[in-house]
Amino acid sequence: MKYVKYKFTAHRGLHNDNDIPENSLPAFEIAIKKGYPIELDVHLTSDKELVVFHDENLKRMTGVNKIIENCQLSELKKMNLNGTKQSIPTLDEVLELVNCKVPLLIEIKNEYKVGILEDKLISKLSNYKGEYIIESFNPLSLLWIRKRYKNIILGQLVTKDYPNIKSVFVRWLLKNMFFNFLVKPDFIAYDYKYINNKLYKKFKNRNIDLFLWTIRNNNDYKSIQNLCDGIIFENFIPNITNNCK
Repeated sequence: MKYVKYKFTAHRGLHNDNDIPENSLPAFEIAIKKGYPIELDVHLTSDKELVVFHDENLKRMTGVNKIIENCQLSELKKMNLNGTKQSIPTLDEVLELVNCKVPLLIEIKNEYKVGILEDKLISKLSNYKGEYIIESFNPLSLLWIRKRYKNIILGQLVTKDYPNIKSVFVRWLLKNMFFNFLVKPDFIAYDYKYINNKLYKKFKNRNIDLFLWTIRNNNDYKSIQNLCDGIIFENFIPNITNNCK
């Protein structure tokens, strides 16, 4: 079975640096209109609500220097994204907007104790009828889901650089995908800067599909288009006629 069914997925929706912020409802709406699957990120607030936002710290996108997990939803809703009138959406709002129109690639953002966020996420998705797959840099999040929900498609996010992790040993474990034998990911989402033909063949020999992220121009796409099953892109529109593989 192919888990990466679509060649191109819009990273945090189709957004720009002006009036359409990343991970905003307008960015998702445009992706829907153009028929692109959407990659998005979920965090858990202090009052146990799921919101769609990328960074752990709110400052880059809202100007507020606070950790998102330390904020309640009501506080987050008062903040504007990148100087626009858009606020941080809840996962419920995103699911209602998408409403099965395009597939979702949901990244779990959880560097804390696993279980609460993951359980809340699966509970929300259990009532959602559209296509979705889940990915995370944190193999413990994926393992929590794998043990309880065998049929959910899971992907391990991988890079060579984990600047927020102080332990050299833990960084080594992650970049070498040591936990894959436990998680048994259905696909790998790999930092495109580090892909090569030998590594791609290794994934193919193990029958693991491969996303590459994040592709930001056609030149980079052309350089890796034969080394992956799908890409996660932003800041340019791929020149395609059919997104489904």
